[in-house]
Amino acid sequence: MHEDGRVSQHPPPGPEVVDVDRSDPAGRAWVERAIAVVEADAVRSADTHLLVHPLPPEWGVDLYLKDESTHPTGSLKHRLARSLFLHALCSGWITEGSTVVEASSGSTAVSEAYFARMLGLPFVAVMPASTSPEKVALIEFAGGRCHFVERASDVYDEARRLADECGGHYLDQFTHAERATDWRGNNTIAESVFEQLALERHPVPEWVVVGAGTGGTSATFGRYLRYRRHPTRLAVVDPENSAFFPGWVEDEPAWTTGTPSRIEGIGRPRVEPSFLPSVVDRMIRVPDAASLAAVRHLERATGRRAGGSTGTNLWGAYRLIAEMVAAGRTGSVVTLLCDGGERYAHTYHSDAWVAAQGLDPAPYAAVLEEFCATGRWTA
Repeated sequence: MHEDGRVSQHPPPGPEVVDVDRSDPAGRAWVERAIAVVEADAVRSADTHLLVHPLPPEWGVDLYLKDESTHPTGSLKHRLARSLFLHALCSGWITEGSTVVEASSGSTAVSEAYFARMLGLPFVAVMPASTSPEKVALIEFAGGRCHFVERASDVYDEARRLADECGGHYLDQFTHAERATDWRGNNTIAESVFEQLALERHPVPEWVVVGAGTGGTSATFGRYLRYRRHPTRLAVVDPENSAFFPGWVEDEPAWTTGTPSRIEGIGRPRVEPSFLPSVVDRMIRVPDAASLAAVRHLERATGRRAGGSTGTNLWGAYRLIAEMVAAGRTGSVVTLLCDGGERYAHTYHSDAWVAAQGLDPAPYAAVLEEFCATGRWTA
């Protein structure tokens, strides 16, 4: 029987067949060289910085941003792409000449195109037509080809169809993200955060705040916190139109919305297979206009321009910090700066685009001003 449930129509080998050898020394040698190339990238790439976000010192609360924009491909997805390629290579799914296909809204595809080119493999990214032109240009610059669909919900089947058509491999980040990453350590993002916090005044954070795109990052943090027996809680923030929040609240893994998220990289029209709700302590739904207000606030406060998913993370982190201040608790909170804002010059950082989307960040910006001045949360 095949993995998809189909029953083979071929009779089993006769009793005279006692040995079958499918070893391929040349193919195995190529895979070993490919793995070495991918691992060399990890060695060359220094760990990303853990930045301190300015807060009033009298609060006794520290906020840190893990700056994933400094990866060679400019985003958090660099870690995922590297893990997915290693997982597929070691599983025998990618071999010399394989066409690699992915369903991605942008950043994962940018990173995967980078690794595919490194290995001399063709790469096709299947994505919604609404993906930012900056990300499309980055994928094409890395040697990838972009294949567009009108409905975000169509990317999965179309990617699978293309891979089958060309005899290639569908990486399927939304299924394999949580299993491709070694969450116990090996320089995962979770292990890195705790090592970098070791000398801080609150080395074990109260909260880690992340978004859910594939679910891989929240799975990695949630498992690591339990494995290392840390009391830190995991909060997952979710933008408008995403299925993760209602699916988690209703304990319904098959929840779908059928509507794409405007915040690229996080938020999905369905609860993805890689999302592990059991490791999440709290979920916070964040309006898209609030995400934009938060990312613009970050630029005013630190001079750093980031993407919309970073704004979603920050809105959740600010809210949790306000609760700590109100309760008189000290401690630390960690979240992610997922990617740089240069990829979104024509969207999140464009007043014309924001207005065309019918979004008004002003009321949320006022909430953040009040929060920074008093520590109170008025949303």
